[in-house]
Amino acid sequence: MDASDRGIVFPGRLPTFHRIRPPDSVADLVVWFWIPEWDLPPGEIARQQVISFPASNLVVEADVVGLAGPTTTSSFRNLSGRGWAVGALLRPAAVPAFTEDPARLRDDYLRMDLPALHEVVATEMNSGAVPELRRAEAVARFAEWVSEHVPAAEGEGLLANAAVELLTSDSSVCTLGDAAAALHVAPRTLQRLATRYVGLSPTAMIRRRRLQEAAERLRDEPELSLAEVAVELGYSDHAHLTRDFRAVLGLSPSEYRRQH
Repeated sequence: MDASDRGIVFPGRLPTFHRIRPPDSVADLVVWFWIPEWDLPPGEIARQQVISFPASNLVVEADVVGLAGPTTTSSFRNLSGRGWAVGALLRPAAVPAFTEDPARLRDDYLRMDLPALHEVVATEMNSGAVPELRRAEAVARFAEWVSEHVPAAEGEGLLANAAVELLTSDSSVCTLGDAAAALHVAPRTLQRLATRYVGLSPTAMIRRRRLQEAAERLRDEPELSLAEVAVELGYSDHAHLTRDFRAVLGLSPSEYRRQH
C-alpha cells in the first residue's frame, strides 16, 4: 500500500483514504488504485480538494463508472452521507483504450457504460467482509477487468509511461529540454506523446509536480520560509511560486499554510 498523500490538499479532512499498488499483471497500465470511504453524520459535509496527478482516472462509484480526464486546476468534491469509490490512476499506455483524445476530457468527468466492471467492484465493496479484505478484493476484481479489457503496454505506450514518470517524479527535470534529453528523444516527440497519451503538455506536468511538492513542503516543514521552498523547487523567486500556487489552488502559499 502506498501511504503517500501527495496531491491531497488537506489530508486531515479526508475521512478514509487508501492507495493500493496494482498487481504486476497491470503495473504498466495502472499507477495505483485508490479508495476513499466515508460515513458522515447527517448534515455534515467534507469538502475535498486535490491537486490531481497529470493523468486520467477510471472510477467506480456506488451508482456509476466514470472517466475523469486530466485537470488544469485543483478539483473539488463535497462528500456527505455514506459512500465509497474505487479508482484506478491510469498510466498513459492505458488511456487510448478509453479515449482517442484525452485533451477533450480536461477538467471533465465522462460517464462510462461499463456494467460488468461496476458489478464486480460494487459487489466486493458492498459485501460484509472486513474492510481490509473488502478493499483488497475490490482492487483484485478491478485489476482483473483491466487485464482482460485493456491492451498490454508496448512500444510507444511504454515510452509514454517512462516520460510521465520522469516528468512527475524527478525534481531535477525543470524544462521540456531536460526531459527530452533524459529520455533521448526530440522535444517534439515528447510533446506528441503527451498529447496522445495524457492530454496535458510536458510543461504543465512539470508545473503540477512542483505544486504538489510545494504543498507538501508547506504542510510538513513549517520552519521553511516561502523563499526557501521556492528556491528548493526551482522557482525564480517566491513571487513566481505564489502566482502558480494561487492560479491552481485559488489561495496563496501563506493562506494555504495557515488553513492547513
